[in-house]
Amino acid sequence: MKKFIKIFIIFIIINLGALAIGQLVMADGPSSDWYLSLNKAPWTPPGWLFGIAWTTIMVCYSFYMTFLILERVSKKLVALFLVQFILNVIWNLIFFNLHLTEMALGVISLLSLVVAAFFVTYLNDLKWKSLLILPYLIWLGIATSLNLYVVINN
Repeated sequence: MKKFIKIFIIFIIINLGALAIGQLVMADGPSSDWYLSLNKAPWTPPGWLFGIAWTTIMVCYSFYMTFLILERVSKKLVALFLVQFILNVIWNLIFFNLHLTEMALGVISLLSLVVAAFFVTYLNDLKWKSLLILPYLIWLGIATSLNLYVVINN
């Protein structure tokens, strides 16, 4: 149990750290004139929901990664995690600061594929515990659709 808690704390720090870095690089992006003037999807959630959703997702993902690391450690697993981390953080910069919505769509699509790869690759190892990554995958589906809407309608 001590080992589980220690690994979980490491992942929660890393994953919430990713959110904090993403927040820093996006700066005032969601309240900027550029973002506010975009034609956004009718299903765009209110701004306050994003923080709650991402925090919940990263807590679930931290549990998922803890179970996975305890089950199987490999270079492939570490590489997937690092790619996921980088893509998650840089999307904010590319979308909100650089306003490269098409590139951001590519990044979030790639991120979705990486998270789906986690689910598919490690489903047999984690069984029901794989459900912990589904909030991440579902939210990425929503976020990708929002990004796609911006690309198509702006």
